[in-house]
Amino acid sequence: MTPRDFSLAVFSILVLGINIPIVKIAVDQVSPLLVTGLRFALVGAVLAWIFPFPRQQWRGVLMLSVVQGLLHHGLMFTGMVGVDAVVAAIVIQLGSPFAVIFALVLLGERFGLFRSVGMLIAFSGVIILTGEPTVWQANLFVLLLVVSAMAWGFSNIQIKRMGAVDALQVTVWMSVFAAPQLLIASLFLETGQWQAVTEAPLLFWGCLLYTALGATVVGYGIWYYLLRQYSVSQIVPFSLTQPVIGVVSGMIILGETLSLHKVIGAMIVLTGVAIIQIRSARQQKESRHGD
Repeated sequence: MTPRDFSLAVFSILVLGINIPIVKIAVDQVSPLLVTGLRFALVGAVLAWIFPFPRQQWRGVLMLSVVQGLLHHGLMFTGMVGVDAVVAAIVIQLGSPFAVIFALVLLGERFGLFRSVGMLIAFSGVIILTGEPTVWQANLFVLLLVVSAMAWGFSNIQIKRMGAVDALQVTVWMSVFAAPQLLIASLFLETGQWQAVTEAPLLFWGCLLYTALGATVVGYGIWYYLLRQYSVSQIVPFSLTQPVIGVVSGMIILGETLSLHKVIGAMIVLTGVAIIQIRSARQQKESRHGD
């Protein structure tokens, strides 16, 4: 990897990791489904004019908007209302083991001992994490984050079924499709939206711009570029640092603290996720060499 691309990878991970406490600030001021809808609406409004409509893939993008936009992001933002950013950064890492499980059930992909052990370790870490008193009190919100991670895992299957696609183009049009779904869900499930938006401080709008354009456009845009340039095995080590950045930035930006339960749970979850991702990257590399 060139020094330039190495710097881009580090910058992308910093942007995406810091996004977690930024989202926490936003959903603490405006209802979460509304925040999520506004995020996707902003992405679509800015970028839909640049990226052409995916005519051949529109059904797949629509399905992705339900799974990744409405379910994954909607539930994640809602879950973050009741938990620390530190906890959210850890729990949403369960998306990796869920992706492996869905690949087995829906695509017939097999996984061996290493990834099986990785999944057991990751889920065990979340169980330990929920033993922490403040996390246990917010068990409903933790459950929403787990279901959100499950939706993210399923969205990986949908992306695989779509075949070769322009990731940023799909992200933009997924946002266009997801925005009205989330805004309608907010209309029926939340209250006080107009007052919250009109009275929201400048800080909220800054957070919204960051999560929409900073994280989605800059953070993921760089990430997708790197995935096109390098093998997954070269990129995985960077992705494993993202939750660490989320935890640290949650402590710095929000003043959150780490209890012993959180530390142990986080270390166990990240160990399990690391085993899964490294083994998956190695298997992909081996399968390419075998073709």
